[in-house]
Amino acid sequence: MSFNIGLSGLRAANNDLNVTGNNIANAGTVGFKQSRAEFADVYAASVLGNGSNPRGSGVLMADVAQLFNQGNINYTQNTLDLAINGNGFFQVSNNGAISYTRAGYFGTDREGNIVDNFGYNLQGYTIDANGNLQNGVIGNLRVQTVNQEPRATSTMTQAFNLNSTNQIPVTTPFNPADPASYNSSTSTQIYDTQGNAHVLTQYFVKTGPNAWDMHVLVDGRNPANPDTIVNPGPPPTYDDAAGTTPFTVSLTFDEAGHLVGSASADVTVNADGTLLLNNWTPAAPSNGTPPVWGPNGAQQSPEFLTIDLRQSTQFASPFAVNSVSQNGYTTGELAGLEIDDTGMIFARYTNGQTKVQGQIILADFANVQGLSPVGKTQWVQTYDSGEPVRNPPRSGTLGAIQSGALEDSNVELSDQLVNLIVAQRNYQANAKTIETESAITQTIINLR
Repeated sequence: MSFNIGLSGLRAANNDLNVTGNNIANAGTVGFKQSRAEFADVYAASVLGNGSNPRGSGVLMADVAQLFNQGNINYTQNTLDLAINGNGFFQVSNNGAISYTRAGYFGTDREGNIVDNFGYNLQGYTIDANGNLQNGVIGNLRVQTVNQEPRATSTMTQAFNLNSTNQIPVTTPFNPADPASYNSSTSTQIYDTQGNAHVLTQYFVKTGPNAWDMHVLVDGRNPANPDTIVNPGPPPTYDDAAGTTPFTVSLTFDEAGHLVGSASADVTVNADGTLLLNNWTPAAPSNGTPPVWGPNGAQQSPEFLTIDLRQSTQFASPFAVNSVSQNGYTTGELAGLEIDDTGMIFARYTNGQTKVQGQIILADFANVQGLSPVGKTQWVQTYDSGEPVRNPPRSGTLGAIQSGALEDSNVELSDQLVNLIVAQRNYQANAKTIETESAITQTIINLR
């Protein structure tokens, strides 16, 4: 009996050494979760029971349990290095075979798919053909590397203050080249359908108490008429005077200094008080000397250009533009990626715009101890683990994504080295049990 007991102890100590050795070997493995050997005692059973003082029959390996406590977060500054701070696993696909991991080594393949260092696809909520995030639709995440198409400006919102103490300019008529003919001015960059930038300049001329004229030029030209063709040629000749005549909008303010009305023969005044510039012709100069302006082949936005000045004021303070925004932009090349703590992936372009590329999801299980390790720092679902619950990071009990970081192994080397010594001593002690039993047996054999 003692031989079997000692032998079971040797096996247990050897298993403990194997588990501890594997933990030590993976102390530097990103996303690795340490294990521990769990043992149970053995008692021989009989038909009538073991009695009041049964003798033990050794030890057996009850389980190798995985410890999923959090590892340290190590910052790498590589955007696609991802760490999970809290519960959850990344879901990756190997040609449809789903597995789960905490190792956040990710990059892109030649097709722009986000993959780990084994080529497995990171999964999450994808985007449709229009770039809209499809919540609940899980697929392989991909970074679109094509250039972002330009967007023509269709709305411009502006709030400014005109100085009510200004006097009516004595220099007339208005001339954009003569600052004495207007009180103040400001410029905003807008875009046509090809992404060409144009400068829309507004000149403000006080015409009376609470009354102003706003003169509008785009690139210093009349928005609707860069140059009037006098003779189609060839070569064509132009009437430059018509090309520099600005659009004019009359602005009226009430006694409290708030904008209350607009009127114009050049632009449409909408019922809500906004202005609609629906006859802008994008233009560009030729290479001639002097340069000749003409249409550049692009168009303004199909929705035209709505200008909202309704928050503008006329107070006794210096002219200032308090806010301005417009929704157009030029062509953009992919400049980088950004991933927030909820797993949203944004592409950043050289035109200053960002675009959603997808959202990473995390999976969690009712019994993470039931997951089966399959190597490569990955686990697969089993009957014991239960079905995965998939949600974006920071929802429910799921952790947050940390971009530019990796989760270190949760192995504590000092603990493992102590465990190694203990396992070694256990092995030696069980070997001593067998040695002692052998000596006793030899004594009995030598009896005469």
